[in-house]
Amino acid sequence: MWYNRLMILVTGGAGFIGQRLIARLSDEGHSIRTLLRPSDDTPRLPRGVSVQAAISSLGDPRGLRAALVGVQTIFHLAGVDWNEPRPDFRAAETEGTRNLLEAAQDAGVRRLVFLSHLDADRAAAFPMLKAKGIAEEFIRQSGLDYTILRSSLVFGPGDHFTTGLAKLLAFFPRFFPIPANGETILQPVWVEDLVTCLAWCLEDDETIGQLIELGGPEHLSLRHLTEQIMRKAGLERQLVPVRPSHMRLLLNAAHIAWPGLPASRYWLDYLAADRITSLDTMPRLFHLLPARFSQKNEYLAGVDWRAELQEDMKALRQKLLPNSSDSEVAGV
Repeated sequence: MWYNRLMILVTGGAGFIGQRLIARLSDEGHSIRTLLRPSDDTPRLPRGVSVQAAISSLGDPRGLRAALVGVQTIFHLAGVDWNEPRPDFRAAETEGTRNLLEAAQDAGVRRLVFLSHLDADRAAAFPMLKAKGIAEEFIRQSGLDYTILRSSLVFGPGDHFTTGLAKLLAFFPRFFPIPANGETILQPVWVEDLVTCLAWCLEDDETIGQLIELGGPEHLSLRHLTEQIMRKAGLERQLVPVRPSHMRLLLNAAHIAWPGLPASRYWLDYLAADRITSLDTMPRLFHLLPARFSQKNEYLAGVDWRAELQEDMKALRQKLLPNSSDSEVAGV
């Protein structure tokens, strides 16, 4: 297809999924540019990959127009961090997407692939899913050739959910609180399988104008996933059911005492309902047999997750309070 021969812009290219997508597209011979938000931090981009960097936030129309010069296809992965969203996350998600679409129309961009979440809906009761639903509607009305992929929970080295859960398990010494007895059903998808589907959208005209829901090959309860993570990470804990309302209070108190814990009330929102879709979408639409969680969780083994948590919290505290000492996080 003609899409393959032209410049591709990836928003969120320094993120967990974006880094892998850039590496995949580069391996396939595409020219890649990624949009990086202005920051004092060094961006995390895949090593050994030729990629152009454009510095602009999604709130900067002029910067977006400059970033889109020569671009024909956009992979829009940039989104808020479910663990620690900024107070203005809704504007960043919705208005940022609208700014990107307007700049894309001005620049003559023809194709956009958007990564959304299962259950995204403008009428959703949960703020994150509502914001994604609004962004999806902007895309449908943009006039661009679009594909919207709604993904289930994504796992892999450096993810937010499984590695965050391992750190939380390390934080609690013997018991681990689990909301509503862990009955929520999830459908984890291996990050490389998701990236394959994203990249293959460029090869398939039939995905244009489509909203596709993707998940892994199995429906697993939160309790079952937590037990698998405990065993693989060597962090055996007794799971204690906690009412979601009490869990919210516990997390709020913990964040005050220990800023940077890898959990938030937004994750509780996500876990308040089953997040699943059809099990056969990847094989049927992309001719890909997705990996099971048990086949791809080796990255959880052999890691000192307590030390990883301490490093995360130390880095956050030093960012917020540059003069803080290491002893302030020693109690973790």
